[in-house]
Amino acid sequence: MLKYFYIESTKISCWTNTENVDAQKNNLVFIHGSGGNHSIWSHQYGKLHKRYNIAAVNLPGHGPSEGDGEQTIQNYCDWMRKILAALGLTKPVLVGHSLGAAIALDFALRYPSDIAGIVCIGAGLKMPVNAFFLEYLQTHPPDIPAEIIDLICKFSLAKENRERLSGPLRKSLALSRVDVLYGDLLACNTLDLSHDAARISVPVFIVCGAEDKMTPPDLSRALARQIGGAKLSMIEGAGHTVMIEKPVEFNNALEKFAGSVFPASTPLKN
Repeated sequence: MLKYFYIESTKISCWTNTENVDAQKNNLVFIHGSGGNHSIWSHQYGKLHKRYNIAAVNLPGHGPSEGDGEQTIQNYCDWMRKILAALGLTKPVLVGHSLGAAIALDFALRYPSDIAGIVCIGAGLKMPVNAFFLEYLQTHPPDIPAEIIDLICKFSLAKENRERLSGPLRKSLALSRVDVLYGDLLACNTLDLSHDAARISVPVFIVCGAEDKMTPPDLSRALARQIGGAKLSMIEGAGHTVMIEKPVEFNNALEKFAGSVFPASTPLKN
């Protein structure tokens, strides 16, 4: 169900599987990528909703959430902390994709005692964005041009998955505001954890599609090397959006990690 609440007069929405937090369940919180919304996690809802309190957040300016979005990872991270407090979700595992992964990493650095661990999909110490995207979005308001959406879809999906998944991904991106998408990409482009990642102390699971063109596997490998004890999973046949391209493989890997972070959890059988 979609849940709405206010944070500092800004109306925020997220998908949750329960009206009230079940104290007997552990918490998983999903954070979408640039220009995204909660629907990118639809393949995770059905698999995990019976055993976890789940919240798939719409960041300010995304999906049904109001607001103008942000242009720094740090500002989005502060929003996430307020959102967790508003939802009453304590010690969650944050599961972030791309921009969401960068937010999760920053959260782990600044507020480690608030979370149980993080899962980062399509991430890196740095997440450079092609200058063409930034320049084009900055000079072509107010709608996101179709050619930009097509390029994002092309680079987000492994070649073998484009025909099957480009439609839904394109539809989701078309709902984004150009100024918000620009801010998201700018935030990713300015990320630099080269000197800070080694300080992350919470459990970290890094997931990368073997055919990721947005954040190539070498970026995930470099990130994993910098974080002590970090686990890395390379998923074949997937690009930048592993969770929709290979949902079964991703969900199994996520459950295994969650089981190690939440010892009371028992992996579901397929």
